[in-house]
Amino acid sequence: MDDASAALAVDARGIVTGWSEGARTLTGLSADEAVGRPVRDLLADEPTEARKPGEPRQPQEPEGTPPGAPLVPTGIVTVRHRDGSQVTLRLAVCPVRGPGDTDAGYVITARPAVTTETSLAGRAFQQSSLAISVLDTEHRFIRLNDAACAAMGGTEETLLGHGFLDTAGRSEGTRGIDRHMRQVAETGRSLRDESFGQAASDLHRHAWNVEMWPVRDAEGRLVGTALAGLDSSEQHRARRRLALLNEAAAALGTTLDVVRTAEELVELLVPDFADFACVDLLDWVLDAEAPPLRSDADVVMRRVAHDSAGPRAPETVVPLGRTDVYPPYSPPARALRDGRAVLAGAGEPDFDRWMGERGTPSLPTGVPPPPAIHSELAVPLRARGTTLGVAVAVRNVHPDGYGVDDAVLAEELASRTAVCVDNARRFARERATALTLQHSLLPKVLPGQAAVEVAHRYLPSASAAGIGGDWFDIIPLSGTRVALVVGDVVGHGIPSTATMGRLCTAVRTLADVDLPPDELLTHLDDLVTHLAAEDPDGDVAELGATCLYAVYDPVSRRLAVAAAGHPAPALLLPDGTCRLVPVNAGPPLGVGGLPFEATELDVPEGSVVALYTDGLVEGRDRDIDHATRELCRALAVPVQSLDDLCDVVLKQVLPEEQGDDVALLLARTRALGAGQVATRDVPKDAEAVAAVRQWAVDLLAAWGLDEVAFVTELVVSELVTNAIRYGEPPIQLRLIRDRTLICEVSDTSSTSPHLRRAHAFDEGGRGLLLVAQLTQRWGSRQADGGKTIWAEQPLPPR
Repeated sequence: MDDASAALAVDARGIVTGWSEGARTLTGLSADEAVGRPVRDLLADEPTEARKPGEPRQPQEPEGTPPGAPLVPTGIVTVRHRDGSQVTLRLAVCPVRGPGDTDAGYVITARPAVTTETSLAGRAFQQSSLAISVLDTEHRFIRLNDAACAAMGGTEETLLGHGFLDTAGRSEGTRGIDRHMRQVAETGRSLRDESFGQAASDLHRHAWNVEMWPVRDAEGRLVGTALAGLDSSEQHRARRRLALLNEAAAALGTTLDVVRTAEELVELLVPDFADFACVDLLDWVLDAEAPPLRSDADVVMRRVAHDSAGPRAPETVVPLGRTDVYPPYSPPARALRDGRAVLAGAGEPDFDRWMGERGTPSLPTGVPPPPAIHSELAVPLRARGTTLGVAVAVRNVHPDGYGVDDAVLAEELASRTAVCVDNARRFARERATALTLQHSLLPKVLPGQAAVEVAHRYLPSASAAGIGGDWFDIIPLSGTRVALVVGDVVGHGIPSTATMGRLCTAVRTLADVDLPPDELLTHLDDLVTHLAAEDPDGDVAELGATCLYAVYDPVSRRLAVAAAGHPAPALLLPDGTCRLVPVNAGPPLGVGGLPFEATELDVPEGSVVALYTDGLVEGRDRDIDHATRELCRALAVPVQSLDDLCDVVLKQVLPEEQGDDVALLLARTRALGAGQVATRDVPKDAEAVAAVRQWAVDLLAAWGLDEVAFVTELVVSELVTNAIRYGEPPIQLRLIRDRTLICEVSDTSSTSPHLRRAHAFDEGGRGLLLVAQLTQRWGSRQADGGKTIWAEQPLPPR
């Protein structure tokens, strides 16, 4: 506690009229309990019943005062504490004179008495750490102590008789004190206020805790106002530093973006902490792995954020996005090398050299140069043992230089920022890796086929969760058919992307076997279940994934669809009507327990099938039924192309805050006309093979494909002969002319042929080998009524 830590005001009758916070601390009595009582009532040797809190103050002449005793005690006194104990205080009394040199009362300062020595009242008043002053009813100074004179910037002789506002200035703080003094004069009640001086920022302002109370004469008339002020600038600045740290907790790292995080730090520093601030990062933070830092070499960093407090603050020499070279002796390079904050100021050789080399930025004609930088604080951005860059704060307008407390605050802010920057860097790197992996797995060039015209969009999530596992695929099948696939893997990040790749590969493998949609999903579900069983203690990301698999046949114009927990596709008909395909969604992959069911429907030529993932229609506080209706309306909008239709759908249906990946696949159906498909029934008789060969040759001649007639004749002969020999009737031959020439032979047997190597003396077994050698590709597919053996051969160039 200070040597003189309390002040109270007593009128000319000895009645307490003002009671400071320090007096409450020393005695335990609040202002409500003390004001209005004779000051001698508070002495331990003159007990009197204390006024209860809330009772109205009734100033009255003190009764029971010993004859000849002064109204106001002086020197060493014993005061009763509120808790019943006694406190020994040393009182110093300073009389206050009113107009006409009348007795206006007293200002008493008190401090704990540690010796029996007494001092002069005037010296105690003058040396009080509180800035105490007394003003008359016109708000003119009539008494000031040394602390008050220092605060006002003058001496008692020069200040006496002058008005408060004329002396203290007419700032917002002093006008507030003046208003409160008038309120004290009007109400007769004490007030407490906090006043602030003018400064460039709130962090640099001087602060005062001010107490005001009325001064009365012996007749109880108000003759003035007393002020007691305590410089609380350090406490105010400490509160502001703490508030700045609290602001940083909410303001830093709001996004997983490196540049935005740096900008958030600069916004915190300017203008309260710095006239100019910038954040420079090492190049690898934005694009590569960390190289070692050499202490003897120049440091190259890239400017990612900066800001100035005003037009006369120092403008940066380095534009945003450009690199700058810091010599080893510069504060930023030293901060990086030492791993701690570096304070530098004018007059230091290295700092002056550094400022000289920086030069003066070019300014427009007539614009005065900004004040020179006199203080700089460079703080390294370090997170998890890795140096990422440096934050620099400078002062050129504010007169105070940076101190140790400022360095501690800056290091705390830089530490929090560095963690956020490192998190953003790691997220960006993982996001880029996941995107690269995902794009490598998604179809880059859609394969040419006759069944559908396709357009697609893939939008990765912009949320902090990372890239998801949404995917799509277009898989050509035999007989000019095409498979359309969309899927969604639970979770985000590289694991989900890797899982997406596994499922995408599995679907392509199963599609190559030409399985129906429901059977394909059954095998895919079994695969996911086996993966989970092989790793019972792990987290199998495939579990809970969804998939939709559709097959369209341009010859029959039939669409078969099956889904595993996936949203149903939408179908836009040529007449402009749009509806959802009634699909039994089934359970997600790996859940099991229920079978998958396929839905088949006839699709007119020119219809548009829309396959999508749930990120398009689902979202927080979003009705999925309403979203699917919006999807149907968007699909019905007239456009020039499927690409335009993709853009319309995303614009009208995509939620404002995209929280998940979105995959959209649109397919406009085509149909093969009668002139491209020919079918012939084949009797189960070996003698019919010659007639079938001739029919094929004649058909190719009609199609203008005489060049491939020889190979086609051999293929037809081998496939039909095998069907007659090993298959079951009815047997059917079908030729399809599209981008390739396709030969298909169907029968009702479920036995599939396979290649084998014939021995030298075998009479048969070379038919399928011959077909495989002569054609581009061949295979077989199962159907409900048997199987189909097919072979494709390229058409001659035209």
